[in-house]
Amino acid sequence: MLLPVSGVGMNSTMDDMNLIQQRHHLVVRELGEEIDLEIGPSDDDPSFANTPLIGGPPREPSAEEHDETKMVMVSQIPSDDQDMSKSQAVKRKKKVVKRWREEWADTYKWAYVDVKEGTARIFCSVCREYGRKHRRNPYGNEGSRNMQMSALEEHNNSLLHKEALRLQMASKDKIIVDKPIYVKALMSKTAGSIVEAALKRDPHEVEFIQSVQEVVHALERVIAKNSHYVNIMERLLEPERMIIFRVPWVDDRGETNVNRGFRVQFSQALGPCRGGIRFHPLMNLSIAKFLGFEQTLKNALSPYKLGGAAGGSDFDPKGKSDNEIMRFCQSFMNEIYRYLGPDKDLPSEEMGVGTREMGYLFGQYRRLAGHFQGSFTGPRIFWSGSSLRTEATGYGLVFFAQLMLADMNKDLKGLRCVVSGSGKIAMHVLEKLIAYGALPITVSDSKGYLVDEDGFDYMKIAFLRDIKAQQRSLRDYSKTYARSKYYDESKPWNERCDVAFPCACQNEIDQTDAINLVNSGCRVLVEGSNMPCTPEAVDVLRKANILIAPAMAAGAGGVVAGELELNHECNLIHWSPEDFESKLQEAIKQTYQRALKAATDFGYQKESPEALVHGAVISAFLTIAQAMTDQGCV
Repeated sequence: MLLPVSGVGMNSTMDDMNLIQQRHHLVVRELGEEIDLEIGPSDDDPSFANTPLIGGPPREPSAEEHDETKMVMVSQIPSDDQDMSKSQAVKRKKKVVKRWREEWADTYKWAYVDVKEGTARIFCSVCREYGRKHRRNPYGNEGSRNMQMSALEEHNNSLLHKEALRLQMASKDKIIVDKPIYVKALMSKTAGSIVEAALKRDPHEVEFIQSVQEVVHALERVIAKNSHYVNIMERLLEPERMIIFRVPWVDDRGETNVNRGFRVQFSQALGPCRGGIRFHPLMNLSIAKFLGFEQTLKNALSPYKLGGAAGGSDFDPKGKSDNEIMRFCQSFMNEIYRYLGPDKDLPSEEMGVGTREMGYLFGQYRRLAGHFQGSFTGPRIFWSGSSLRTEATGYGLVFFAQLMLADMNKDLKGLRCVVSGSGKIAMHVLEKLIAYGALPITVSDSKGYLVDEDGFDYMKIAFLRDIKAQQRSLRDYSKTYARSKYYDESKPWNERCDVAFPCACQNEIDQTDAINLVNSGCRVLVEGSNMPCTPEAVDVLRKANILIAPAMAAGAGGVVAGELELNHECNLIHWSPEDFESKLQEAIKQTYQRALKAATDFGYQKESPEALVHGAVISAFLTIAQAMTDQGCV
């Protein structure tokens, strides 16, 4: 009997389309066996266009299988007389006798053999059905390669296969949350009901659900003391408004492109919204909601009480010309400007959005709104009084780390620090670490990471900036500095370090990376990006007693700088670097103390790795909850 290397059960439902990526390599077991082909009620529908089969390459046979195939083919090939008699028998039975040959496996990677009602039949790997709907003769002529390929095209055109392919494509848009969402076992029944309700409402929004779960876990003791907060939390988890829109734009070749834009204004209970705009090909509604939720808590924790928002587009600015980016930004603002304003919502920079993009966005907003009231938070001198806007977030992370270490009777000087990312935040973290006497040794990009055992200095940072400005790979750095090395498809978390600064993107540290950090000697982790650790990674770090500085507290520097820019009195002053850093340090210190006080009030020890994380969430939530209570049903 012919059997696949990895068989597919016939009782599976059509929804299990994730199995179609597995290709079944046909292995010769017995040659010349009769296989029923003429089962099925109808013929192919010629109206369907030719549809290529989707999936990966077939699995190569193992050495044992290869040897077995050779042995069977040598020992069991029948003589010519036997072959003729069997061919006649096939005609009488209206069946085809197939001598499966190893070299035909690539042609028939869409098929596998299984037994149905005691008869060996050939099934489609996509829809796992068999019969005439798939082909009139799926093999063609045994000796004709053209006939074989013709049979494969007939299969792809078939009604049954076409429907299976449609279901397969539809299933790709569905995100199965059972695997990526990690449910914490310590949740109380009340707190768990909040997460359960969010899962029921938004089951496909993985990043948002992960963020909700982390926040609810931190609020367990708060909810246990006052059940009124359950209702507050349920209301808070539904954004005040979500705007989704198309962004049509024309590239330099004159071709029209369409992207999708988002703006989620999560909460205005404390004031007008502030939040970033992200341009990244993976941007979606789930990420926009997660970023808006985190920004809402971050703004509530800062000294300036503001609402939270986030947004962006799945547009990829990499490789685009200035004119293409300008046209996209103008089209983006054409759709969103009516929801923006100094008393509504003002966007700021995020991943993929820098000085150039903010300039184009603000210019179009000014033209459409017809006034210059307020501004976007950005580093342009002509609409900003502060001089260190871009540095604020990165510097604030280092200030926060210094406060944590001071409470541990330690100092940053001489400590080995690993930094991920190579954008604005990461570069300014490197700068301030050098100023404090630390030894930053890594940066990274989407392709790998760079390590310099001698540590970076100001000259090396300037060289890194030039590399990034020219859109070159970090690998070019090692051509100039021999003591450095670039590792492809790797992360910097296995490098020996004392402090880690993840500044790339969400979920960049998984469970394996967290174990590597623990083994590398890391004692403090300061979150530069929003939600950089997966839930499994967080559990590993907490069990290892690694102190975690949450992004909503450590990353408050950007909020502080933005508000200093927008303050009318401050806007008339050109801040010196010293004055600006002094203001920033004071604001970070207040945020740190608020988080610690809230954690202590609810029974978390100061030395606990959960203290700052839970304290920051508790302090921010209580501030928002009080405003929502005072304002009634909002």
